[in-house]
Amino acid sequence: MQNPAWIDGVVVELSSAKVSLEDRAYLFGDGIYEVVRFYDRYLFFLAAHLDRLENSARAIRLLLPYRKEEITTVANELINKSGFENGYLYLQVTRGSAMRDHLFPESTAPSMIMYVREMPPLAPLEQVKPFHLVALPDERWLNCHIKTVNLLPNLLARQRAFESGAAEAVLYRPGGIVTEGTRSNIFAVIEGVVRTHPATNLILPGISRQIVLDILVEQGLLFNEVAFTLEELQKATELWVTSTNMEVNPARSVDSLILPEPLPGPVCLKLMKEFRIRVAANRNRMEK
Repeated sequence: MQNPAWIDGVVVELSSAKVSLEDRAYLFGDGIYEVVRFYDRYLFFLAAHLDRLENSARAIRLLLPYRKEEITTVANELINKSGFENGYLYLQVTRGSAMRDHLFPESTAPSMIMYVREMPPLAPLEQVKPFHLVALPDERWLNCHIKTVNLLPNLLARQRAFESGAAEAVLYRPGGIVTEGTRSNIFAVIEGVVRTHPATNLILPGISRQIVLDILVEQGLLFNEVAFTLEELQKATELWVTSTNMEVNPARSVDSLILPEPLPGPVCLKLMKEFRIRVAANRNRMEK
């Protein structure tokens, strides 16, 4: 099966997979999701993703219909059926299908889908291209820590960034406070200290973000989970984004600000190397 999909226990080809027109994710965006990268058929930090899925479910008062162990088993079976070596798992949970009504349905069971897609491994470090970013106002809701399927503000900002020739947007709140990207967390080195927005309701607590924070601790590098402003960003000597699909990717510019050479900078380069060491270590742990 080329692209297997799983819908509440039934495996079908992704191209023929179907869900109800009255599914609440389709009608209201009433659902949550996770995207998990796999390398050499090994799901990277799956447990952390499932913990976040559980937190998101709790936040929107949704009961997960399957246990973490069951989800893990199905996810690995899908990867094996696909034959893909590298790719991602998409997992989505909704409140189910019911007649359209804003109130939670009383007798409807939650629904879960999963599927896998192939994607090539990331380029070698020496071939990673630094991004151009653009600063845009953060117009999302105040519960960004919940990973819901309500992504329209993110899509609009990403489209604006794309149309301006940027790979990602640096989102900011009133006062110029930088939060994160449309699909990533953002770090900057300002006056010798790594800075990133704290894990509040204004950002998604990224799994790759946490891996980078762990690396910073282990390497003894100075960092602070304190938000920085667009004005402070003008003093940055390094800037990078983190996400499941991009791992750690340096930025070369934000609007008219050009980051100094070399790119990536020394801190970012160390993080990129250490991140890939963790990818290899988790892969080796699977093989033992």
